[in-house]
This record gives sequence, C-alpha cells and structure tokens, in this order.
Amino acid sequence: MSIHPLADLLALTVERNRVPDLHAVVALHHGQVVLEHYGEGADFKLNEPLGHVRFTPDTLHDMRSVTKSVVGLLYGIALADGRVPEPHEPLLRHFAEYPDLAEDPRRAALTVEHALTMTLGLEWNEDVPYTSAANSEIAMELAPDRWRHVLGQRIVDEPGTRWSYCGGASALVARLIEKGTGLALEDYARTRLFEPLGITCSEWSTGADGVAVAASGLRLTPHGLLTIGRLVLEGGRDIVPGSWLATTLRPHVRIGEGFHYGYQWYVGDTWIGGFGNGGQRVYVSPILDLVVAVTAGQYDRSDQPTASIVLDEVILKGIER
Repeated sequence: MSIHPLADLLALTVERNRVPDLHAVVALHHGQVVLEHYGEGADFKLNEPLGHVRFTPDTLHDMRSVTKSVVGLLYGIALADGRVPEPHEPLLRHFAEYPDLAEDPRRAALTVEHALTMTLGLEWNEDVPYTSAANSEIAMELAPDRWRHVLGQRIVDEPGTRWSYCGGASALVARLIEKGTGLALEDYARTRLFEPLGITCSEWSTGADGVAVAASGLRLTPHGLLTIGRLVLEGGRDIVPGSWLATTLRPHVRIGEGFHYGYQWYVGDTWIGGFGNGGQRVYVSPILDLVVAVTAGQYDRSDQPTASIVLDEVILKGIER
C-alpha cells in the first residue's frame, strides 16, 4: 500500500481542524510505514512548558501514562531474570521497610498482581488535573516517601475486585524492579529494553527525590514508541518473554463493554493499547497487523479526541479502502 492515500486523508483531516494539537503519528501496516506526519504546537515536559515546538522524527515527547505499559514490559524482563517476585506473591512482603502497614490483614492480602492490574482497592483519584495536589499522582510525587504514601492509602474496596486507575500501582511495580535489579528504572530500561530494540533516544523525568516517575515520566520519539508497539505485535521477540507478554495482554479485569485491563496494558476485543494524558497512544492490532504511535498536546482536557480520530477516521478507514 502506498503511503500517499493515508497521508492525503490525514492532510484533509488536519485541514478541517478535526485533529487539533496533533504532534506526530507513525503507522506500520504489514511491516511497512504507511503514514508518518509531524506537526507543531505548544508542548510540555510533564508540567514544565516547552513553548512552541516544531516536531521532527528526533523530537522527544512525553509518553505520559504509556509509561505504565513500558513498566509492565520491564517487569516481565526482570521476572525472567529472577529479579522480581511472581505476581501471586504478597506485595508488602517485598516492602519490609513498612512492617506497620503489613499488620493490617486486608493490606497484607495485597499481591503484586493487584498492582499490575490496578485492583489494589486503595483510595485514589486522578480525575482532577495533574497540575493540582488534589490529584493522587501529584500527591504521591509530593510525599516524602512515595511508596509508603501509596501503600498507606485507605482501603475502599476488596483487593482484586474492581479496577481503579492508579499511578501509584505503577510506582510500586517499578520499585520492585529497582529493588530486585539494583538499578534505577531508567538504567534497567535502557540496557534491557531500549538498547536491544535499537532505541537510542529516550529520557525519563524524575521527581524531586531523583526517582524516575514510573507512572508518566518516559519520553520517547514517535519511532521509539512505534518500536515498543512492534515488539508487542511480534510477541516480544527474545527481549520480553512471550509467556509474560501473553499473560500481560490477557484481559484480567473488566473496565467496560469490550474493554479490559491486563498488566499495565489496555485490552480491547481486537487490539492492545497504551494510553497517555494529552492523546499519547500506542495501538497494536494483531488481526490487522497494524501498529500506530500518536503523540498530541491535549493535556488535562476533559475531551481528548485527536488520537481516536487519527486512528478511526484516518488509519482504520484508510487501510480498509
């Protein structure tokens, strides 16, 4: 398939102002790049304004919560290395520095899998803007000890029964990786995932304590994000164990009709995805042999349609022709 039909369709969509704040999109279909577009606009590095940016193939961009999906892959690599606990193991057993928290029987019942699937049952709210301390992820970043802050939250549901979006869960998963490997998250990611994939351009924002922000701090280029998606499409190759990937991408907890959560990845009926605030997306469809990477700047808005419109009205519509 020529790259031109999709490019023309996207150009028309952009001209009609259907995809405001689109920063970049790269799509791979049957192993070939069928669409590649770079725009311009205001951008941020988390809450730090970067001004007006002209995006190129080499421009790093916040992945926001797509970061969580990468952390999920890293956990599988560390598990194969024998460095982290199995998902069924008690979570607080591996946070022995908080013995008082483990005295609560309900809290002691938390497992690693509850963190991987965001079913911890802890009080957590990320429905307010990420510029506010009322947002639980921001409150975690401001806490003197982020992991104790997460684990000490009030239990509001029986663990394992209900999915509740929680960046703190990803922080706990990342901490297990750091504890087990003895490496900072960004260093482990670089040596065990990015470099083997040929991703040479990456960055990981850190908190005031110097710790990588595991819920939202990863910055990649669009092609770097596409490469992550291609790895998933190709079953992990020899980098992420195929058995872990199969478990990761299995629906573990229902979010909505035809919409589930695995281990830090969203799972639909025919697709797998990583989603990030502002319109960051990696979309993988094994049925269509398709990977799409989108970056956008619709941060903290209640309605962030650009990525979905690019996918539905440009790429899926275009490849069906």
